[in-house]
Amino acid sequence: MPKQETERRKARAPLVVFTGGGTGGHVYPGLAVIKKLKGVWDGDILWVGSRGGVERGILAEAGIPYAGIPSGKLRRNFSLRNCTDAFCVLAGIFAAFFLFARRRPCLVFSKGGYVSFPPVFAAWLLRVPVVAHESDLDPGLATLMACPFVRAVCVPYEESCGHFPVSFRGKLTVTGNPVREEFFSGEAEEGRRLCGFSGDKPILLVLGGSLGARELNFLVRDSLDVLLANWDVVHQTGAEYEALPQKGYFAARYFFSELPALLAAASSVVSRAGAGSLWEFIAAQKPALLIPLRGEATRGDQVRNAALFESLGAARVLSGKSIRPEEFTAALSVLLKEEEREKMRGAIRLFAGTQGKDAAGLCADIILAFIRGEKSFES
Repeated sequence: MPKQETERRKARAPLVVFTGGGTGGHVYPGLAVIKKLKGVWDGDILWVGSRGGVERGILAEAGIPYAGIPSGKLRRNFSLRNCTDAFCVLAGIFAAFFLFARRRPCLVFSKGGYVSFPPVFAAWLLRVPVVAHESDLDPGLATLMACPFVRAVCVPYEESCGHFPVSFRGKLTVTGNPVREEFFSGEAEEGRRLCGFSGDKPILLVLGGSLGARELNFLVRDSLDVLLANWDVVHQTGAEYEALPQKGYFAARYFFSELPALLAAASSVVSRAGAGSLWEFIAAQKPALLIPLRGEATRGDQVRNAALFESLGAARVLSGKSIRPEEFTAALSVLLKEEEREKMRGAIRLFAGTQGKDAAGLCADIILAFIRGEKSFES
């Protein structure tokens, strides 16, 4: 298509902008919503994220058009970097404002993360409606800062509503967390083929999130001989860890399109407790040992996510200031028992049945309602 014709189409086609980033947990639920939306709406999609964030690569693989803007990290605690990052946030607002003034989106859908605030605020300045989605049990700082400027906020649980200020609760809708459809229908045989495993041993899938997890990497490294006596191990390492080749051990820096099949092949999962990942395990009905991110570097959201799923019987949790390899392998030995795994799968099925929500579809319906003028919540 000639360049001029492409530019004319961009000028006249309705556009929905998605924004969010920093980790894959802010991107994958958005991709699930995009797929649902594109099934019932023929407008254009653009994702606005940071210039150097992990989201750019994820969205390139998914084939979603992308625009990068300056971004600064939002912190609850005092830091001298807050001063310099404030200028980055301001630059991001200007960049998003001029992008939106040129492209004129009909709606912005925010998945959170520090990069999302500038597009949300720029959209508010231009009177473009904004819908936000929060994945965690309780809202992050970016979501709380965005609340005055959005028309609606989608939240995962009924319990989430109590974590928002009373003045914002009229904007809340409980949708659950969107999950890509592939996780409901992953092929176990394809997963075993990808890692070259025969299926003679149960498969343990270790996921450190889109950025990897140093703690999980070291636990696997220091426990690998013990693990391989009982499991075949699949390990997403992130970029900072070089795995050594060993029989029964398959490692890669990152999984994207392969993950649904690998999850289907796994008997159990070891993971952080990011909200998006937890709902992927629910979709695939996989028992999990959760080792949440904790300490001063986090607001504690993963600890609370993990505690919720443990209280439901859908996961086991290993926490504490420092986890020793023998504690790690002892916790995993419980998941070698089929009766324990079946008990957890039963809790997962009960949770999924109670929720009964097509979260991605519900979010897409809310987006469409605003586009069609059926909703007009005041921001």
